[in-house]
Amino acid sequence: MSAIRVIFVDDEPRVLEGLKRMLRPKRNEWQMTFVGSAQAALDALRVEPCEVVVTDMRMPGMNGAELLEVVQRDYPDTIRLILSGQAETESVMKALGVSHQFLSKPCDAEILQGTISRAFALRDLAGSEAVKGLVARINKLPTLPATYKKLVETLKQPNSSIEDVSAVIATDPSMTARLLKLVNSAYFGLQKPVADVARAGALLGLDRIMALVLGQGIFSDCAPPKVEGFSMEALWHHSVTTATAAHRIAIAEQLDRDQVAAAFLAGMLHDIGKLVLAMGLPDQYAKVLKQAGDRPGELQQIEMLELRAAHTDVGAYLVGLWGLPNTIAEAIAYHEDPSQSPNPGFGLPGIVHVADRLAHRPDITDVRSPELGLNLAYLEAHHRMDKWNEWREACAPTLQGTLS
Repeated sequence: MSAIRVIFVDDEPRVLEGLKRMLRPKRNEWQMTFVGSAQAALDALRVEPCEVVVTDMRMPGMNGAELLEVVQRDYPDTIRLILSGQAETESVMKALGVSHQFLSKPCDAEILQGTISRAFALRDLAGSEAVKGLVARINKLPTLPATYKKLVETLKQPNSSIEDVSAVIATDPSMTARLLKLVNSAYFGLQKPVADVARAGALLGLDRIMALVLGQGIFSDCAPPKVEGFSMEALWHHSVTTATAAHRIAIAEQLDRDQVAAAFLAGMLHDIGKLVLAMGLPDQYAKVLKQAGDRPGELQQIEMLELRAAHTDVGAYLVGLWGLPNTIAEAIAYHEDPSQSPNPGFGLPGIVHVADRLAHRPDITDVRSPELGLNLAYLEAHHRMDKWNEWREACAPTLQGTLS
């Protein structure tokens, strides 16, 4: 296998020196170029395209986000990472859409190396010829909802606030109505009904409002596919339940704020590949659904047999095309079998795996029940076997939620 080509961009020479020193152990595996400006990075790319660009956010002239916009347009296969100062972690949402992942400085060598290696492994998985071939046969893919795109644009403004976000959502009255209905449902267990989006945002947080707008837009902008055995309503219901369960499990696992937000978004989108397959290949997918029983994991096996690609891979590929963070794509790709994930810890793939099973069978108390279909070896390896009922309890308000 040829070396992975990586370009690092930072206008501070000492930062580049530090990166060079930190990444010395990788010099035989990676072909690394270190440049001091966005323009120099684009010049280097013209000479030889590379697999990964890692850039600082704030730079004179063209900034990191603007550089990645050009890379996204001209070199769509290149993995785009932002490595930026601690004070800017708030702007993670602002980098959404142009970067696959956002890392904070100072960044540990292991985290940086692991992120690049995993991004690469994920791209190979979600970009396999079988998945690309399957998606190429589908002429209509779900697109990022217009309201969501506007929200991302709004959040790119330096002083954007929840008020600005609610003003964008308010321009779409049906989105506002659907969002408030959902926020006031039992899922979120709010004490009093909420009458406006700004208040909902203040209570739930910007990240969850953004994820709900994305989910609402995808599931309501698409005409429901006429596929026997497939229900758009049931998929949406399951997606929200999984998202809220993943969010609560991530909190119980004491993950940081960004990962808790990512858990909700990953739960929301974990089965998006099913929608792609039902929309794009209705007849074949009806056949797949007919063959699949109720046993967890069975659907994925039949998809592989019949279509040579599973909803997990298709979903990961789609969110990659949308430019959502790699952590989300990874959770989607491996939620059926988190032991396949290149992430060594009990990360998002494991959390979404558990949340998905909880959303399907909240009534089962025995973690070893075959009907749950949990990956017991994975839970054992991460010392989480005794957590099942603790998680069930944490998610109890969510799992009683209904979209009446």
